[in-house]
Amino acid sequence: RGGTRRCLQSALASLQEAESFKEQGNAYYAKKDYNEAYNYYTKAIDTCPNNASYYGNRAATLMMLGRFREALGDAQQSVRLDDSFVRGHLREGKCHLSLGNAMAASRCFQRVLELDHKNTQAQQELKNASTVLEYEKIAEVDFEKRDFRKVVFCMDRALEFAPACHRFKILKAECLALLGRYPEAQSVASDILRMDSTNADALYVRGLCLYYEDCIEKAVQFFVQALRMAPDHEKACLACRNAKALKAKKEDGNKAFKEGNYKLAYELYTEALGIDPNNIKTNAKLYCNRGTVNSKLRKLEEAIDDCTNAVKLDDTYIKAYLRRAQCYMDTEQYEDAVRDYEKVYQTEKTKEHKQLLKNAQVELKKSKRKDYYKILGVDKNASEDEIKKAYRKRALMHHPDRHSGASAEVQKEEEKKFKEVGEAFTILSDPKKKARYDSGQDLEEDGLNMGDFDANNIFKAFFGGPGGFSFEGRWKCSPAGFGNVSTQIAWEAGGVCQGMCWWRRVLGFAT
Repeated sequence: RGGTRRCLQSALASLQEAESFKEQGNAYYAKKDYNEAYNYYTKAIDTCPNNASYYGNRAATLMMLGRFREALGDAQQSVRLDDSFVRGHLREGKCHLSLGNAMAASRCFQRVLELDHKNTQAQQELKNASTVLEYEKIAEVDFEKRDFRKVVFCMDRALEFAPACHRFKILKAECLALLGRYPEAQSVASDILRMDSTNADALYVRGLCLYYEDCIEKAVQFFVQALRMAPDHEKACLACRNAKALKAKKEDGNKAFKEGNYKLAYELYTEALGIDPNNIKTNAKLYCNRGTVNSKLRKLEEAIDDCTNAVKLDDTYIKAYLRRAQCYMDTEQYEDAVRDYEKVYQTEKTKEHKQLLKNAQVELKKSKRKDYYKILGVDKNASEDEIKKAYRKRALMHHPDRHSGASAEVQKEEEKKFKEVGEAFTILSDPKKKARYDSGQDLEEDGLNMGDFDANNIFKAFFGGPGGFSFEGRWKCSPAGFGNVSTQIAWEAGGVCQGMCWWRRVLGFAT
């Protein structure tokens, strides 16, 4: 009997001590000093381990500290000790919901309503759990549709009710990575890894960000680490395989290019582009590399297409703009070249880029004038002798007297061409005028009015001719033709028979 009394006295003392610890914990909780509150609730539990309310209070404190997984254990213990403990069920449900387990949370809130059907908190939390479940379903469907923006939206909404759910955070981070928002994705994954360094999903997302930023070697390290933590991680396994294949193909393509084997390089870059369409930055580089190969093969339009695909994937990719601009220059698409060089110079204001833009602008200005080289049919690097020979050929070809028997329309066109040939020769045969023309200067601004010269005089000066002959005259032929000695020549103004015969020989007619 004495022993029983002593046991009762000891139990009472322990209960009083535990209650004292609980009251002190309550005081610290009220002051929002949750760490001290946690310590005193722990002392109360150690003193009296079978009291449901102590576990319930410590669960509440852990929830305020954001330690929901530990809080869940305490809340579950509290309802194991007392299944009618409403606050215990509420806290268990809140922990489940915060950790993203909306189904388990719903069961807890339903249990509260069984115990107290008027409990407004349980009613509201049950609605919140249903909302989270709905966002989960929508996100699952949208992920399959690759509508990653909507998945991010759904996860943000779900995380308002489930702030400690790693699963929602990982899904959000993965979608951010797939959207190219790598810093945000990295931040979310890093936060999880600080709390759980072995989280395979977070390691996978870190690797995915590096992979999509074209840091393939580092990405592989994270994928391998994720697979150590979870050997059956399908996404990490696929990403690791793709990363290794992409790295190998790209390096092989680069090697073939350096060796001058452009055909093989083209094939390897093309194969690399088929490995993973989601890897935007790497694929942009591959398109640009293939564009460079096509430019080496003089397939300039294909090169332009490749560079266009590169900038579609990455509109900040300066190298692709530069490569495309050069191809535009080579194909005389100067307006497009100026546009690309302007984009480059706005991004990187270097002397080199400024000069490239200036050169393109000069070529654009020149392209809008008459192309005297094209009119004479010579290259821009043609010698003085080549220019003279070209003029001789074109002037004789388009001389109006060669086409006197043609229709009025043809005569008018040939006269126009004859004048342009003379105009071209006037400029290109004069070193100073040619230099101004080549530099893109406006010749009329320099005082040269191209409407003031006479193509006939240039022709006569170039070919010479009998003294006293005036080429201003025109002759007409009878239907008998030039080959007949009885041809009747009718001069409209000036000229002598001797001169006429001389010009007929120059123009290639019979005398």
